[in-house]
Amino acid sequence: MADVSVSPQLFALFAALVEETCGLHYGPRDHDILAAKLTAHVADQGEDSLLDYYYRLRYDDPDGVERTRLLDALLVHETYFFRELPPLQQLVDGYLAERVRAGGRPRVWSAACATGEEPLTLAMLLDQRGMLDAVDLLATDVSANAIARARSGKHGRRSLRDGHPAELAGRYLDATAREITVTPRIQAAVRFGTANLVDDAAVTALGRFDVIVCRNVLIYFRDELVARVVERLARSLEADGVLVVGVSESLLRYSTTLACEERGHSFFYRRRAA
Repeated sequence: MADVSVSPQLFALFAALVEETCGLHYGPRDHDILAAKLTAHVADQGEDSLLDYYYRLRYDDPDGVERTRLLDALLVHETYFFRELPPLQQLVDGYLAERVRAGGRPRVWSAACATGEEPLTLAMLLDQRGMLDAVDLLATDVSANAIARARSGKHGRRSLRDGHPAELAGRYLDATAREITVTPRIQAAVRFGTANLVDDAAVTALGRFDVIVCRNVLIYFRDELVARVVERLARSLEADGVLVVGVSESLLRYSTTLACEERGHSFFYRRRAA
C-alpha cells in the first residue's frame, strides 16, 4: 500500500465514519490507536491508499459489508466469564427471581455482549438457582464475527480469569490448556444475534424486555450519543423493567425516565412509571 500515513484530516474522516456507524468515538488522543488498527486492516484488504479505502466505504459499499469488516478490525471484544459478578448475582436473586415467583417469564437482553461470556454467565447463575427454563435470554453485538464465536461455544483461555468461582466454572465449563468450552445446556439457553445500538429500528425490532444488561460499552460513546442510546434502551423496557450498566458507569445525568436503585451495593436503573 503506497500511502500508509494517517493525517489529521484522514483521521477525522475515519473517526466520523466509525462513530456514525456504531457509536464508537475516537478523539484526537486516540489517533495512534486508530491509525495502527486502520493501516493494518487496509493493508490486509490490498487497498492502494487510505483515501481510496475511505471512498469505498462511503460511496461503494451499499450493503455495508466492508464497514462490517472494518468494525471487526477496530472493536475490542474484551470480556470474560464472571466479569463484575456481584451485580449479576443481585439481578438473578432479586429482579428475576421476583418475576419468576410471580408466574412471569422474564425476557433478558444482553446488549453489546461481544463473544457472549456475560449472557452465558447469567445462564449459569439461573441454572444454579433452578430458573433457567423460566427465563428467555437474548444476546446481541454489532460484530458478526464476535457473535459467530459466541455461537460456537468455544472461548479462549483468557475468558476464564484468576479468582473465578471454581464451583460454577467446574460445573458449566470444560477448561483445557487450549480453550474453554461451554456445556450444551448453557449454550443452548442463549439466543445470539447481531444488533447495532445506534440503530433505532434494529433495537425496536427486538421487542420489550424485563431486564437489559448493557455493560462497559457506553464509556466508548460521546455523552450526547449515550443519552440517546439510554433513552432508546429505556423505551425497550417493560413497565418497571431494569437496565444494568457497568460498575464504573453512571446514568444519572443522562436519563429522566430511569430511577437509580441500590441492591446489595450494586446499582440498577428501573424504568419509572408513566
